[in-house]
Amino acid sequence: MSARPTFSPVPHYPDDCNALRSKNQDEWIPILSCAASFPLDLFVVAAEQMVQHPEYNSTLILRSETLSETSTDSGDLLGNLPCIEGMLPMKNIHRKLLPRRPCRDAPIEQHCTFYCNSTKPSKFTEESDIPSPSCLILSPIIQPGETMPYYHPTVAHLAVRYLRSLEEPGVHESSADLAKCSIGIEVIPLAGTPDPTEPNSRVYRTCLALLDTIHRYGWGALTNYKKRVVHDSLVTRETYQDLYLILRERHKYLVNQWKESTDPLKHVFEDIGIATFLMLLWKETYGPENGQTSVIDDSGHDGDTAPWRTWPRPPGGFIDLGCGNGLLTHILTSEGYSGTGIDVRARISWAHYPEASQANLKVVAFDPMSFPSDKDNELFLPGAFIIANHADELTPWTPVLATLSSASGYLSIPCCAWSFESKFERSQSTSSGSNVFHVSFKDTPQEFIDELRLGGDGSNKSSYSMYRIWLAYLSADCGWEIECETLRIPSTRNWAIVGTTFIAIRRRRNRDIQKSRECAVSILRKVRERGLFKPRKPEGKAGHK
Repeated sequence: MSARPTFSPVPHYPDDCNALRSKNQDEWIPILSCAASFPLDLFVVAAEQMVQHPEYNSTLILRSETLSETSTDSGDLLGNLPCIEGMLPMKNIHRKLLPRRPCRDAPIEQHCTFYCNSTKPSKFTEESDIPSPSCLILSPIIQPGETMPYYHPTVAHLAVRYLRSLEEPGVHESSADLAKCSIGIEVIPLAGTPDPTEPNSRVYRTCLALLDTIHRYGWGALTNYKKRVVHDSLVTRETYQDLYLILRERHKYLVNQWKESTDPLKHVFEDIGIATFLMLLWKETYGPENGQTSVIDDSGHDGDTAPWRTWPRPPGGFIDLGCGNGLLTHILTSEGYSGTGIDVRARISWAHYPEASQANLKVVAFDPMSFPSDKDNELFLPGAFIIANHADELTPWTPVLATLSSASGYLSIPCCAWSFESKFERSQSTSSGSNVFHVSFKDTPQEFIDELRLGGDGSNKSSYSMYRIWLAYLSADCGWEIECETLRIPSTRNWAIVGTTFIAIRRRRNRDIQKSRECAVSILRKVRERGLFKPRKPEGKAGHK
């Protein structure tokens, strides 16, 4: 399939027969138009996608929530909505736009009404008689005394229309016909709004963004576009975003108190996002209904009535491998979760966290070759949840350790590709360290790969894709039922593999439990025998103790 046609917006000058007219004489001002690259019957597909995802047009919008949806069969749709000459309302979506910064911007409700070009009564006798919608009008609902939020253009109505010069409205456009079709945007501005046809005005810029979006979505519908990245597989978008906003307000002060030389905006908000995901994942995973008993530690948090204080959590707490600046451990500790973060050296930030967080950050050069030692048993409590966020050479060890320590689950966000003994190399016929754990990529079932949600172009031939497939096979062989998620964090390495169910335990098959443990033990034994794994040494004062 060829690439999307170039988006080339021009000033919109509809001819007299295509002019938009309201029966109450409100004047519509044409703003922009562009050539349509898709037929009329796909306009509603593109327009509905735009209605469902306003956040793609503005970084100031978090999402929309549909309050109600009314069709032509539900009675009079007009009410206070525009009455357009030569058009009939087909469907209305009443939605609420939620701001990304609720402490700064207010939400606003909006009517999204679809119209068709018809003078027939709104009751159609046959489904085949129903014309395709050719117009979407967005109408903000402003109560007396309220002001328009900054993220919303100062208009009473904004119309997105599919325009064509075909004589028969029911036929499908050919390539030649599409050359005569266009998409146009018109508005009815509020009093006092600067000239909306001025390219530097906010209304104009909003219309330009919406026109580009509908042009892109229409082409995507025509070519059966499939998103490369799928979010919110394990935790719903709404619950994640709502909790993230709360945690961001609670911890955003850390940006101004950042002690490291790294970018505070990236690290603070990335770890807030990971903490949000974990808290919601644990809430859904643990608890009596799932056969788990959570230990809740509220020491040092008197007076905090946050609802997650009583949410289910890993019965053995968490252990953050290679915790680095310790921020994720600090956030989880601050929110009442028990656990430990370990790294080969202390960071500057550690000494500036509260005492409760400092107590949970430890300098440890973890060596899988000595597992399980007495010190390891103090760290890897039964039922602990292992976190491996960009854990480098400890990444492949995560599912192995989870099996050997009877962990309750793990989250691995791989970055640098490591096998058990060296860098992972895709050029080898198998994997790096092939005598330790071998995967035949040529024979990998496509169904297994599809479930990993790797994103990209779907070829899965990149080194990073092959590494993730290798990690997934490794996790399965160690007995874990895995699920994958693309996290909503500001990082290019945001793909995560989650093990929350030990398959053999769920199936109550002791033989499978033993087989999974034997696999993990075998990997550990082979790496020991080869003697190629080199653990890091503790740095700083801890290294001399």
